Amino acid sequence: MQAIVCHELSGPSALRLDEVPEPRPGPGQVRLRVRACGVNFADGLIIRGQYQNQLQPPFSPGFEVSGEVLELGADVQGIAIGDRVIAITPHGGYAEQVVVEHRRCVPIPAAMSWEDGAAFPVVFGTSHVALWHRARLRAGETLVVHGASGGVGLTAVAIGKQLGATVIATANGAEKLAVAGRHGADHLIDSSRVDLTERIRELTAGRGADVVYDPVGGELFSASLRSIAFEGRLLVVGFASGKVPPIPANHLLVKNVDVIGLNWPAYVELNPQRLNESFRTLIQWYLDGAIKPHVTAVYPLQSAVEALNLVLNRKSTGKVVINPN
Repeated sequence: MQAIVCHELSGPSALRLDEVPEPRPGPGQVRLRVRACGVNFADGLIIRGQYQNQLQPPFSPGFEVSGEVLELGADVQGIAIGDRVIAITPHGGYAEQVVVEHRRCVPIPAAMSWEDGAAFPVVFGTSHVALWHRARLRAGETLVVHGASGGVGLTAVAIGKQLGATVIATANGAEKLAVAGRHGADHLIDSSRVDLTERIRELTAGRGADVVYDPVGGELFSASLRSIAFEGRLLVVGFASGKVPPIPANHLLVKNVDVIGLNWPAYVELNPQRLNESFRTLIQWYLDGAIKPHVTAVYPLQSAVEALNLVLNRKSTGKVVINPN
């Protein structure tokens, strides 16, 4: 079978399309035919040795796939050969087949396409657990979403609206903001042209935002602290800017602010019940037509490096997907 293999921790240039042996499932594992694989910013981190879980080459990147079950290992229950699933993979999704623990698989309905399935777990799962569980976002509150045209950003906009919030979207440039607007954002702020702190205060009549969803970090984090409401919650989702901001504790004290971290993959190991509850809600919303992945490009496996560079260079909106077949 074919797979994209990372041969050294130097970035996309170290990825090659190789022939590799078919994987075999061990106890508690299943083998999947990969029908589609989502591309994520974190894929670029893991192939540079910069992700929180570091791997030694050779390995294939890829954290989320959709596919059908080909083979069951021992002691697997609740999944059958031929089932359609999405799976959260520790790595290995850039391939025609992958082996994954069965508890990392979630059944998907026939109405969900392979591409939508592969674009679903990381971005919708991250935003839903962040807003619903960690930040406790309530109807009537104001939510600010930074990087609102990106993969997780767009889902945060959609989920914020589904939870009943007023959503303020920030992004660089009119084109990216237009995408956030089409996904339901109530207000749009071009963070490259406008004073974020002042504009958020204007839009909230001086009160500030109840919840801020920040996958960017850097200066946006500082602006968020200056424009957050009393007892506001600031979600630290990632650092796409490349800058990890310091947190001035005195600012938290003055406004009784919560800064809340989110390591979404940790729920697979440490709180799978919460993750399963989240996925049940999200899949029902999908079936109801309330949410839908925004897939902007689908690449064949041999063009996986091009697909990853599109994401790493921030040239994409929504999700980019690899189709190995």
